[in-house]
This record gives sequence, C-alpha cells and structure tokens, in this order.
Amino acid sequence: MLANDLSTTLIRLGLATLLGLALGYERERNGHDAGLRTHGLVSLSSAMLTLSALELAEVYTDSDPVRVVQGLAQAIGFIAGGLIFVRGGDVRNMTTAASLWMAAAVGITAGAGQYVLVLAGSFIALLLLTVMLAVEKRMKRSERQDNEEEPVRMPNRRGSAPPDQS
Repeated sequence: MLANDLSTTLIRLGLATLLGLALGYERERNGHDAGLRTHGLVSLSSAMLTLSALELAEVYTDSDPVRVVQGLAQAIGFIAGGLIFVRGGDVRNMTTAASLWMAAAVGITAGAGQYVLVLAGSFIALLLLTVMLAVEKRMKRSERQDNEEEPVRMPNRRGSAPPDQS
C-alpha cells in the first residue's frame, strides 16, 4: 500500500521536514546548537525510517515496526545527550536537546501518517519554545532587578556571548 503511493510518501516526508525546520528555526534564531538543518534532517530521517518500517511490515508480516520507533528514540536520546554539557554548575543546551527529541517525534508520527498528532504536537512544541522563552526572560529580568547582579553569560557555539537580552 505505502510503497506505490508517492503522493502520501511526499506528504509525510514534507510535513515532517517542514515542522522539523520550524522547531530548528526557533533554536537557530536564539543562537543555539542544532538549528535548522539538524532539526530538519532528524525529522526527515525519522519519517523515512518509520515509513520504511511500515512498508517492510506489509511485506514481512512477522516484523514489528514499533522496534524502529524504539531504535530511533534510543539514537536520538544519545545524540541529544551529547548536546548537553555542564560548565561551572550551569547546565547548557537542555532545551535544544529536547527540541531535537521533538523533531524525531515529529518525523516518526508524520512517517506513520498520524497527521492530527503531528500538527497538534508541533503547535504545542512551538508554543512552549516561544511563549515560555518570553516568560523565562521576564522572570530573569525581574530576578536581576531584585539581585542587581549581572548574570554570567556563557558563550554560544560561535564562541561569543549572546547579546544582552535586557
């Protein structure tokens, strides 16, 4: 069924890639690691592997496509874990790792053809990334005014400290 349906395949892969790019755009815009290309590729590759598993399950009825999802979750967890590091007691790139994990979930669900889940999950993820960033900035600004102490600004992947967000 899936193997000969080019339009369905293109829709699933395209949706996964576009929504992965949307997640990556938010990271790229804020100068974090794993931006547009990384998120787009993770979503696309996850969708491709999910589609492949579903097509193989049609041919080999004793196969289990859920194992592909399990393998993807482990692999992306490993990659995301490599993004996270601690420097001077400060944990860095946690949100970028989580958004990369989300890009994989977008790819898996798009590859499986679960469009409502893909769109709803992506919408909520983008809200979390954008709205909560504004809330966190507001909280930090009020904290800074209370403490009157300048926070330590860690360098980004380009080797320079991010611009002052005041």
